[in-house]
Amino acid sequence: IVERREGRDRLGNTSVHVGPEGDLRGVYRKIHMFDVTVDGKEYRESTSQEAGGEVVTSEAEGARLGLTVCYDLRFPELYRILAIRGARILIVPAAFTRHTGQAHWDTLLRARAIENQAFVIAADQVGVHPPGNESFGGSQILDPWGDLLAHAPEYSPAAIPGDRDALRPGECFVAADLDLGRQDEVRESLPSLANRVPSAYKWPQEAQV
Repeated sequence: IVERREGRDRLGNTSVHVGPEGDLRGVYRKIHMFDVTVDGKEYRESTSQEAGGEVVTSEAEGARLGLTVCYDLRFPELYRILAIRGARILIVPAAFTRHTGQAHWDTLLRARAIENQAFVIAADQVGVHPPGNESFGGSQILDPWGDLLAHAPEYSPAAIPGDRDALRPGECFVAADLDLGRQDEVRESLPSLANRVPSAYKWPQEAQV
């Protein structure tokens, strides 16, 4: 959601977890701003949005969720922290552009699932929306082995001008059963999370690029 907070000039790009009784269980504000130039188009989210500064997990029935948003997907360290903090399901609402989505969306989602041995539930905006942007779509659910459990139909723009469906090309509902027992099997047979060596990881604060 777009969050407007009192006393702040910029908006929050915010993901919320609401329980089955309407209770608010988690609030995550997107950390990584999409300040890039791709396919000849410049995006500067930081001019209108305020970055969050907190990694957030929340409790669902039977499993802990890790909350993220869109461009966060390109930062594996965020997802690793969520997994270390017990997240078994990683949530990724997004609006990947058609250009970046075609190139990277499926690959990044599968990587996050495999490396963290977690379920990934990714809902991506689809179609053309103001001001002239086009989102990729491709909403999907993956299991901790990286296998695809469910996937939205391929996006195809409607060809009939004025057709009501042309306003919402590719919209659908995606669902799958999540077998937490299968996740336990994956983590026990290939314990990459348990085999981490944190004492050897000395994270530089600045990237040498």
